[in-house]
This record gives sequence, structure tokens and C-alpha cells, in this order.
Amino acid sequence: MGTEEQRLAPLREKIDALDAAMLDLLTQRAKAAQEVGHVKGGFSSPVFRPERERQVVARLQEINEGPLLPDGIAAIWREVMSACRALEARQTIAYLGPAGTFSEQAAQTFFGHSISGLACTSIDEVFKSVEKGAAQFGVVPVENSSEGAISRTLDLLLDSPMHISGEVVLPIHHHLLTKSGSLEGVTTVCAHAQALAQCQQWLSEHTPQLQRQAVSSNAEAARLAASDPTLAAIAGEPAQETYGLQAVAVQIHDDPHNRTRFVIVGNYECQSTGKDQTSLVLSVDNQPGAVHRLLAPLAKHGVSMNRFESRPARKGTWEYHFYIDIAGHADDPKVVQALEELKETAAFYKNLGSYPHSA
Repeated sequence: MGTEEQRLAPLREKIDALDAAMLDLLTQRAKAAQEVGHVKGGFSSPVFRPERERQVVARLQEINEGPLLPDGIAAIWREVMSACRALEARQTIAYLGPAGTFSEQAAQTFFGHSISGLACTSIDEVFKSVEKGAAQFGVVPVENSSEGAISRTLDLLLDSPMHISGEVVLPIHHHLLTKSGSLEGVTTVCAHAQALAQCQQWLSEHTPQLQRQAVSSNAEAARLAASDPTLAAIAGEPAQETYGLQAVAVQIHDDPHNRTRFVIVGNYECQSTGKDQTSLVLSVDNQPGAVHRLLAPLAKHGVSMNRFESRPARKGTWEYHFYIDIAGHADDPKVVQALEELKETAAFYKNLGSYPHSA
């Protein structure tokens, strides 16, 4: 039978040969991508097209015979395309910083790691960075599965001229972190207000003695905890690794299925892929049955509604804006018909963008 090393040696040689063959193919792919970039440059076409990359991954997942899982295929090709895209032009992506936030993780999940990240101190700054051209796209949280909508993001989407170009949903795992890995000498736990809310039951049961302090982000909490032994932070693995913290307790979020949805904002308008979503902001006059009449065109034309969120219109008149996600692209025939009728019914109408649906 031979020793373990003797049996592994030919398999390792086979893997080395395959790696070399794969590198050769990746080199050929990179050169082809450069040629595509030269052609696109002559027509001033955008470097990054989310819908095109989504189609590439979907096709490969469809023809994949295993044993790689679909998520593995997506992760591998996302990085391949990111590296090839960077040969054409490295994209600058703005996100809610500092380094180690879930927003940075969402940016890397969507664009791959071959990007230049621009850490911003607030969601407002993310929008401004893209609007001013300091970044090509921005990544902002829009809703959490347990705490609901991120109101500031909704307000900025309403006022900004930018479009939603994509979305990414991340599982959110919160850990209680300190510099030492214990709570000895710790008096305060800090985190983003949303994270404190998502962990409030666990904190009340296990650390009732700790004061709770809201800060701008979980990564900022981790940064503070790394230099102050009286502070504990609630954050995820990226922040833990970035700031060299130790876990006191892991996965302390109250909802085991805790997830946050992020949207990609920019000036790019996606074309139809056949698996899209369109986000709208609508309002109606304050009349009986007005909301029912507003949504009637969706049912009439067979357009499904994936999300419905109301938000005060900030006019002091008890009026509301309705943030709605519908299935389909704004150019799809049945969606076109539904939206035309919505425009006639709504007192206010804004299409935030059509983009590939992550689900």
C-alpha cells in the first residue's frame, strides 16, 4: 500500500500540473479581458457591468457538473473577474468604514478583492464620494432581517441622483471581543446601534453589568477596544482580525438567521438579465383606499412585490413615502405596463434602479 507520503506524492504532482494548466488558461483569459477593455475604451463603455458578470457566473453554475458547489463557483469566478477587471482599471469602491466593517466585506463579496476600497465615516459620505467621482460605486446597508430598514440609506436614496446597480446579502455574525479575550476590567460594550439592538437579549442575560455605548460602526468599536482595555466591542471576524482582538463569546446575536442586505449605488444602469429586481419610491395623496389603488397595477399585470417599506416624508404633514421592490426589470414588457399605470396613480414616483436580484 505504501506510506501516506508515497500515496500522496502522485496526487500532488497531478494537482501541481493542473495548477500550471489553470494558470496558463487564466493568463489567456486575462489577455482576452485586456482586449475587451481596449475595445470598450474606444466606445467609452463602463469597466464594470454587474449584469454581465452575473450572467457569466450563472452560465458556469448551470454547466457545472460538480463536485464544486454553486457558491464555490461564484466565489472563484468573482475573484477571477475582479483580477481581470483590475488590469483594465482598478475600481474604487466607497463603503462605510473603517476597515473591517460588514460594509467592506459586502464590497469585497460583490466586487472581489482586486479593488481600491475607500473607507467613509458615514453613509452620507459614501453617497457624496460616488456623486463627486472619488469612487465608481458605493456600498451601503439598506435593511437588516431583525431590525428592519436603515432609515438614513432610504432618505439618501430618495434624494440622490444615483441608481442602485446591485445588491448583496450577508449573514451577520456578531462576537463579543476584547483585547485580552476576557471581561476582566471591562466596563462598557460598544457597537453600532443596530448591532446593540440585534444582541440586546444576549447582553441583558450574560453581561447586564456592562454599559452600552453606540458608535459609528462595529469596526470603529473594535478599533476603540483594541486600545482601551475597559471596552468590549461587538463585531464580526473581519474587524476581529483587523484589530487583533480575542473572542469572549461568539455569535451573540439574538436571531440565528441574522442577515443584512446591502445595495450598490452608482451612475451605472443595469440591463436586463432575466432575473432582476426594480426598486421604487412612491407616495399617494392622503385619501381612503389610495395605497390599494396605487398597488393595483402590479397585480393587474402580474408583477410580484418583494418588499414594501413606509417612511415619513419629512414634511410634517403625516405623509409617507413607500419604498417598494418588485420582481423584474423596468424594461420587461409587463413591468413597463405596470410602471406606466403607477406613474399615473402616484403623487410621487422615482425609479431607484433595476439590477440583478441576489436571491
